[in-house]
Amino acid sequence: MTHENYIQRCLELAESGMRAAMPNPSVGAVLVYKNRIIGEGHTSAYGGPHGEVHCINSVKTEDLHLISEATLYVSLEPCSHYGKTPPCCDLIIRHKIKNIVVGTADPHEKVSGNGIRKLREAGCNVTVGILEKECRESNRRFFTFHEKQRPYIILKWAESADGFLSPEKRYQNVLIDGKQDTAAEKKPVWITNQYSRQLVHKWRSEEAAILVGTQTVLDDNPQLDVRAWTGPNPVRVVLNRQNRIDESYYVKNSKIKTIVVAAQHNLVNLDNLLYETVPFDSDLPNAMMRVLHGYGLLSVIIEGGRHTLQTFIDADLWDEARVFKGTAVFSNGTKAPEFKAVAKEKIDILQDQLTIYQNHG
Repeated sequence: MTHENYIQRCLELAESGMRAAMPNPSVGAVLVYKNRIIGEGHTSAYGGPHGEVHCINSVKTEDLHLISEATLYVSLEPCSHYGKTPPCCDLIIRHKIKNIVVGTADPHEKVSGNGIRKLREAGCNVTVGILEKECRESNRRFFTFHEKQRPYIILKWAESADGFLSPEKRYQNVLIDGKQDTAAEKKPVWITNQYSRQLVHKWRSEEAAILVGTQTVLDDNPQLDVRAWTGPNPVRVVLNRQNRIDESYYVKNSKIKTIVVAAQHNLVNLDNLLYETVPFDSDLPNAMMRVLHGYGLLSVIIEGGRHTLQTFIDADLWDEARVFKGTAVFSNGTKAPEFKAVAKEKIDILQDQLTIYQNHG
C-alpha cells in the first residue's frame, strides 16, 4: 500500500462527517503499522473531537503499544491551537508518533503551517502534499471560506427543454370560498421529476445556507427546508429589498434560522429571524457574501429566481452550478439565466438531465 492509498481512505472517512463538522473541516485520519490499519476516524459534529482523536482512541488494547511505531495519515494538517478542543498536535506528540503524512496544509490563519512546524520541531517526520488536489476538493467549502473570505457558492436551477424557468402562466386558478388562493396555496409548475427534487433536498442538507430572491418568495412561497431527505436544514437567506415579504410566508415562520436582507428596516432580531441591511447596488452579490461570511456560513446554495441567479453569474461570483433540464416545453415565460461554462459532469435522472459546471475563474 502507498501513501496515496491511505490518504484516499482518509478522504472516504472525512466525507461522512462533512456537514456535521461545519464550520470546521472534516478530517479523516488513519493509523498504519506495517501496512495494517490499527486505527481510523473522522471529525465529529462541530465542537466534538477531531479525526486524529477518534483515530487514536479507536486503537484496540492489544495494539496500543504499536501507536508510537505507526504512521499517522491525515487529510488535513493537524490543528495546533486551542479551539473547541485541544490541539491535535499535542495529542500526536504525546503518543510519540514519529511519522505523519498530511494530505494538505490548513488555510485557517490559526493553523496555516503551524501544526506542521510544531510537529517537526518535536522531532516528527512530516510528509506533506499527498493527493493534495483531492484533499482540497474534499474540504472545498472550508478552503473557499478561509482563502476567499466568502462561502462556497453553488447555483442551482431547473429549466424546461426549451430554456425557461417557468411558463408565462405559472399557477392554476384556485378559488377558495370564492377568493383567489393565498401565497401559501400556490402550486408551482414542476419541471423535474420526484427523484431530481429529492436530490435537491439532499443537497440542501449538505450546505450551510440557502438563498433566494424576493420574487421567488412572493411567487412560490417556498419552505426552503429539507423535507424529502434526512439531515439538517440550511440557514434560509432571503432578499427582501423593499420589505414586501410579510409574516404570511413560510420564510418568516421562525421554525428555521432565517436571515432577511433588506435595503433598510426597523425590525428587531428574534432568535431564529435575523435582519441585515446591504446596499442593493452593483456590489450586492459581494455584500451578501460578506454578510454570510460574518455568520460563519461555509457554503450557500442559490436557488433563484432568475434575476438573483443572473446577478451572481454576471459578477462571476460562483463556484459550482447544478442545472437540471426537464422534458417540458413552455414556449414562453421566464427565461433561464444566460450562462456560459464548460460542463464538468452530466447525469441522467430518468428523463431529466443534470449538468454540473465548475467555475475555474
